[in-house]
Amino acid sequence: MNKKIKNALISVYYKDGLQNIIKRLHSLDVNIYSTGGTEKYIRELGVPCLAVESLTNYPAILGGRVKTLHPAVFGGILGRSNNERDTAEMKTYNIPWIDLVIVDLYPFEETVKSTSDEKLIIEKIDIGGPSMIRAAAKNHNDVVVIASKKECPALEKLLLEQDGATTLEQRRMFASKAFDICTGYDIAISNYFSGSNFYNPFNTERTILRYGENPHQQAFFYGSLDDLFNKLNGKELSYNNIVDVDAAVQLMNEFGNPSSSENQEAVFAIIKHTNVCGIAIRNTLEEAWVAALAGDPESAFGGILITNVRIDEATAIAINELFFEVLIAPAFDLEALDILRKKKNRILLQKKQDGASMPQQYRSVLNGVLMQQKDEGNYIDWKETGGRDTNEVEKQDLLFANIVCKHLKSNAIALIKNKQLLGKGCGQTSRIDALRQALDKSKQFNFDLSGAVLASDAFFPFDDCVKIAHNAGITSFIQPGGSIRDNDSIEYCKQHHLAMVITGMRHFKH
Repeated sequence: MNKKIKNALISVYYKDGLQNIIKRLHSLDVNIYSTGGTEKYIRELGVPCLAVESLTNYPAILGGRVKTLHPAVFGGILGRSNNERDTAEMKTYNIPWIDLVIVDLYPFEETVKSTSDEKLIIEKIDIGGPSMIRAAAKNHNDVVVIASKKECPALEKLLLEQDGATTLEQRRMFASKAFDICTGYDIAISNYFSGSNFYNPFNTERTILRYGENPHQQAFFYGSLDDLFNKLNGKELSYNNIVDVDAAVQLMNEFGNPSSSENQEAVFAIIKHTNVCGIAIRNTLEEAWVAALAGDPESAFGGILITNVRIDEATAIAINELFFEVLIAPAFDLEALDILRKKKNRILLQKKQDGASMPQQYRSVLNGVLMQQKDEGNYIDWKETGGRDTNEVEKQDLLFANIVCKHLKSNAIALIKNKQLLGKGCGQTSRIDALRQALDKSKQFNFDLSGAVLASDAFFPFDDCVKIAHNAGITSFIQPGGSIRDNDSIEYCKQHHLAMVITGMRHFKH
């Protein structure tokens, strides 16, 4: 059912995108009611405007806390044109039918971010705004509701193309968005009072993805990738790309924010299906890339690449030989961009230093949602429990191995030598299978494991892993401990002059 807009109520905090709408409403002979600063803004545009007080016969009171909470306002919004009783009552009380409500909300979240003054924060909890928005959305059979400046362009288009008339389908679409906005606002307020940070999908952008994990699955992304990255080239990120990019960023965050120092060590990592398949630390980026790729050049095909330093021309030439989906870096030399952009679908992301990711992790399970804190930190203790203490080279490799292992699917084993991943086992149903997989990978690419170190994401239930690894050349181990048979592995290390570090911090990843 098409409805012509005759009366509009406009009361907004943000005036962006409003000017053309107001002038178009005036040209369509729509009566405009407004309040406070919005009323002043409309009059300054040379458009006549009726104060809401002309309806309520009450001024704004309590410092502006009460302006629109009145039957004359809400009756006009909630009145049902197809209801005889509503029509009669509105005529009796001289209440105009309001067909368009343009109302946004006080900037509560912005205020929370900008101040700790609770009085200021409390005053930004909107009461009249959500009430009018919800009333208009409820009565979308008769009323158009615009609850955000983001919806103004769509309204302006309708006003121009349909001369102030709207369809029920259009009004319902605006109503749906209005309820989302109110829900997001309430979640933000609830988070503030509870001290929690529950994910708020209603206050974030929604991007429709091509498909989900598989082509037959529909998928959306709630969030703003633009807050985290500058996209310099390539197609849109897919569902699987986003999952892998997240894994890559979480891994690289372990090595701190990029700095402008020329002496910063270069870390290069290759991610495939959220697992690290190659990673190395070197003095130059090109050396780090070569070492990371050597760890598993087969798995690197079609992977996600990430580094903590600027991509230079020499590295870009080397990388360009491999097919990959995404490359993430804090910066790119112009010469490097010219090389890497030659493939139009290749995604290049410049990571912003100030881009923050979510502090919690969520997973839908059964008929609910699991929420947990991120796995932050790498070890609680550093207990040298083996047959000798680690030397400095081994310690640095163990620290590196522990981080790498943390970012592999459980059960996980990482083999490291000279800050290079030589072999990894991940996603296995037993720890010894993860070790066998790691050893097989290292043999496949002809690595010498003599003097290498091993990290395990959880304790060794028996001493078999330590024995097998020792026979392969491993001389130093890091693990969280916690098994009732920890002593079996520790004793073996003592008997064979091997180093073992117990961290007290497990890193399961399912």
